[in-house]
Amino acid sequence: METYRTLHTELGGDRLSPYSYSSGVDIPRETLVGRHPVASYFALTFVLSWMGALFTAPHFMRREPLPKMAGVLMFPAMLLGPSLAGMILTRIVDGKIGLRNLFSRVSRWRVPACWYATLLIPPILVLTVLLCLATFVSPVYTPNLFVIGILFGIPAGFLEEIGWMGYVFPKMQSQNNALAASIFLGLLWALWHLPVIDCLGTATPHGASWFSFFLAFAVAMTAMRVMICWIYTNTQSVWMAQLLHLSSTGSLIIFSSPRVTAGQEVMWYALYGSSLWLAVAIIAKVYGKRLTRQIV
Repeated sequence: METYRTLHTELGGDRLSPYSYSSGVDIPRETLVGRHPVASYFALTFVLSWMGALFTAPHFMRREPLPKMAGVLMFPAMLLGPSLAGMILTRIVDGKIGLRNLFSRVSRWRVPACWYATLLIPPILVLTVLLCLATFVSPVYTPNLFVIGILFGIPAGFLEEIGWMGYVFPKMQSQNNALAASIFLGLLWALWHLPVIDCLGTATPHGASWFSFFLAFAVAMTAMRVMICWIYTNTQSVWMAQLLHLSSTGSLIIFSSPRVTAGQEVMWYALYGSSLWLAVAIIAKVYGKRLTRQIV
């Protein structure tokens, strides 16, 4: 039997930032979750979330359009996976003190104003890409203004980030290379969306372009995850991660052109993803692999 801090350090968690903590709870090394807290999270999250795909499995396998009710039922099940897994494993691995720490980071809203300004990055990039395409390629890319779409971003941002940033990223992050951990998390986050990929965007179903759309979507989401990890690393605020996620999802739903074909949607998502990676390159240049200027 050894303390959580010893186990957490061996897994790379205590090397991550000056905000690292120990719950003081003894965790048997011989338990599966104790030995693999990160792998356990992804396994539980994917199982809980992809259970929602059971509602649509027959249609998904036959590449048929999803009935509206099936999609309505699937999204809540998907969104609950990361948050439930995060809270369950926080209680098991970090104890009651860990849960209190998690919720304190969720409510940490007092951060420098400059970090709130980063919430404008997704809408600015979405609008820039679409307006450029509408001007130089085709008017079909003219941005929409579906304001109520922000309501779809709220549950996505506030539920998912409890697990992604509240639990697993601090345990993946290392002292010298938070960038690598954020990219890896971003790839898994993109893969997590796979059961609902044909429900995302406006040109649904995507038909023969669904895999191309998934790749373009993955490029964009991986870059966005790096940006979410960047803002979290510098603020230690799950609240800010939730807001940036909300901004990302909300911007895509609010401004996405409703008239594009599946192929056209693949192109603009790929360009949007490329613009996000340009932003990530600037962040990496300024902040380095640690994604922070703080001494850790």
